[in-house]
Amino acid sequence: MALGYMTSLLLGIGLAVYGTLIYLVVLLVRALRKYLREGGRAQPQQAELQRSLGQAIKAQRTRCSMTQEYVAERLGVSRQAVSKWENGTSDPSTANLLALATLFGISVDELLRGVN
Repeated sequence: MALGYMTSLLLGIGLAVYGTLIYLVVLLVRALRKYLREGGRAQPQQAELQRSLGQAIKAQRTRCSMTQEYVAERLGVSRQAVSKWENGTSDPSTANLLALATLFGISVDELLRGVN
């Protein structure tokens, strides 16, 4: 009787170990597939840190559901000026940068966070 009990206990432990190993292999394969699917790119947090001022302005403008025309009107500049800021052709003056941050309801630091 004791031998049968020990055999079933060892069999149970062996199955648990094999089950754990199989689970770890599945997790490893999933992680590897995800890494390969992303092509080894930087994580989204890191990619966000590598954006231009224009991308930051556009992201905040769209977050606030504002049009370029609305932003231009509020700042007293042309829509083309806002477009140039967003596509990187030109940069806003310091006064306009302060006005943009105020319009978006954020600090200048927050607007410039992660900008190259």
